[in-house]
Amino acid sequence: MASSLKNLSEYDDSNMPSAEDMSFGIVVSEWNTKITHALYEAAHDTLVKHGAKTDDIHTLQVPGSFELPVGAKMLASRKKLDAVICLGCVIKGETTHNEYINQSVATGLMTLSVASGKPFVFGLLTPNDEQQAIDRAGGKHGNKGVEAAATAIRMVAIKKGLDEQKQTIGF
Repeated sequence: MASSLKNLSEYDDSNMPSAEDMSFGIVVSEWNTKITHALYEAAHDTLVKHGAKTDDIHTLQVPGSFELPVGAKMLASRKKLDAVICLGCVIKGETTHNEYINQSVATGLMTLSVASGKPFVFGLLTPNDEQQAIDRAGGKHGNKGVEAAATAIRMVAIKKGLDEQKQTIGF
């Protein structure tokens, strides 16, 4: 759904699992700092709001969005994390570089997720211009960092729920 039709900061708070016993990584791009740090603050605050301890939130800054997947892999290989949230912003600009970067980040994070069975959450803004980025980093369309953190909490809760189920014949 387009973020112009849904506020990225709105979610059903009453159905949110507790993040009290969860550990998270947040990898944030330094490129477009004004935007990415607003995403980071929102993600961090959302995790804490739902019970994550600040000592269980590990942050790594990488130079740009293209480096998010490798930064996420480095962080996940050094810390015991339940999920890794990756935050960045690639503004379209005058060339098609954004298409290559966005697709590469999406593919890299999906590959990490599937290979590890751990959520590597795509929190990359892919706006056409700076105003669209601002609108999605705390502006009129909410904050993608909130959405990414809520996704991470929910995915970890799903995984923990499945881990607790008794094994049956078959799958």
